[in-house]
Amino acid sequence: MGERRTKEGDGKKTRTEWPTVKPKSNLSITRLKDTDLFTVQNFFTSVESKAFIKAAELIGFVHQGSLGPTKGEAYRDNDRISLNDPILADSIWKSGLNDLFSGLKIRGKVAVGLNPNIRFYRYKVGQRFGRHVDASTDLGDGKRTYYTLLIYLSGGFKLKSKSHQRSPQDSSETLGGGETVFYDSTNDIVAEVPPTEGLALLHVHGYNCMLHEARNVTKGVKYVLRSDVAFA
Repeated sequence: MGERRTKEGDGKKTRTEWPTVKPKSNLSITRLKDTDLFTVQNFFTSVESKAFIKAAELIGFVHQGSLGPTKGEAYRDNDRISLNDPILADSIWKSGLNDLFSGLKIRGKVAVGLNPNIRFYRYKVGQRFGRHVDASTDLGDGKRTYYTLLIYLSGGFKLKSKSHQRSPQDSSETLGGGETVFYDSTNDIVAEVPPTEGLALLHVHGYNCMLHEARNVTKGVKYVLRSDVAFA
């Protein structure tokens, strides 16, 4: 579905094999603040989440920082991948998001798909993303993004049998911290969302975006897939 360079500057590309995202017919929404902020449990299966982590690690993350609040930027310390993949975006959208957004209108526009710019974030111990808001993006052809989509690929303890042996891929069992926290206009907490493997978090962005942050990871590695819901 996507492509990546094998070596910087060699001009060669190899196809990234993304996991197949299966359609889900039993998805349900948990509203944290009306339609402005909600979660979807088990949007990705455990197998899908781990497969995306493996694929992203094969591509390789690049560290991303910021100038910090004193320079007008939110504090940021994480690792990132950014790629343009309309096919991957479409497969994620059609796996169930299209049904969840059916009937929802913003400024007379309806949801039509995801931003093809797919991002992966990795937070190791001590890394975080300070308080910030997400901007709305004009995608052209009358399309504009109005929702942020975050899909947690790790997080949430899952009980295993005594015979189960942990492996490096068992990131969902060893993650501490990393909550996504939303604030209202008086800086009171609206919601705290702990990263949970396969959980999708969606919130309005642009003019009505709530101030939010990704708290410090205290244990393990937090992986997130990010895109945006486009309306037209």
